[in-house]
Amino acid sequence: MSGFDLIIFDCDGVLVDSEIIAAQVESRLLTESGYPISVEEMGERFAGMTWQNILLTIEKEVDIPLSASLIDKSEKLLDARLARDVKIIEGVKFALSRLTTQSCICSNSSSHRLDMMLTKVGLKPFFEPNIFSAKDLGPDRVKPKPDIFLHAAKQFGVSPSRAVVVEDSVHGVHGAVAAGMKVIGFTGASHSYPSHADRLTDAGAETVISRMTDLPATIAALAEWAGAV
Repeated sequence: MSGFDLIIFDCDGVLVDSEIIAAQVESRLLTESGYPISVEEMGERFAGMTWQNILLTIEKEVDIPLSASLIDKSEKLLDARLARDVKIIEGVKFALSRLTTQSCICSNSSSHRLDMMLTKVGLKPFFEPNIFSAKDLGPDRVKPKPDIFLHAAKQFGVSPSRAVVVEDSVHGVHGAVAAGMKVIGFTGASHSYPSHADRLTDAGAETVISRMTDLPATIAALAEWAGAV
C-alpha cells in the first residue's frame, strides 16, 4: 500500500503519550536541583532526548553541577508514573490496521521501558520482535545520531531511501534525515506546542500530521510524491 519497504515508528510521543509524563517528572527534578524549568519548556526543548543527554546539555549551559543520582532517581520515578498513567496515542491502532508494509519501532527509550509501555497499551503484538532501543547499541549512539535507524534498515535488508519514519521530536527527525530516510512529523501528543510543526519541518520532515488516523493516506501520498511507487 505505502510504496515504501519499511515504516519506522518512534515510540514516545508517537505511539504512546509518554513525553508529557517525562516532562512533568524531569521538570520537577531539575527545578528542585536549582534549574527552574516548566513542563512546557521541557517538552519543547528536550523531547526525544535521553535524560543523561538532557543533564549534560544543561550542565554546559549553566554553572550548576547536577548530581549523578538524578539519573537513577528520574528513571525510578518515571517508570512508576508510566506504568500507572501512560496511554496510547489516539488513532494508532486504526492506522496500524490499515498499513500493510512491514514496520518497526526505533526509540531512545530502554528496552525494558518499551516493553512495559507497549504491553500496557496493547501495542506490543503489532511490532514484536522488531522493537529497537538505541541504548542497546551504546550510550553514544542515541538520536539525534542516525545509528538506530540504520540498524533497523539493516535488520530488514532495506535501503534507507526506501524507509519512512514517523517522529515527534526535532532530535528524532535530525537522526532519520541523517540516515537518508523520509520523515513524517507528528504533533498529536499532549506535549505538543504552538511551533511544534514548524520546528519539525525545519528539521527536515517532509510533512507533519496531528492525527494518527491521517497516517496511512499521508504515507501513500508521500510515496507517490517521492517517486517511491
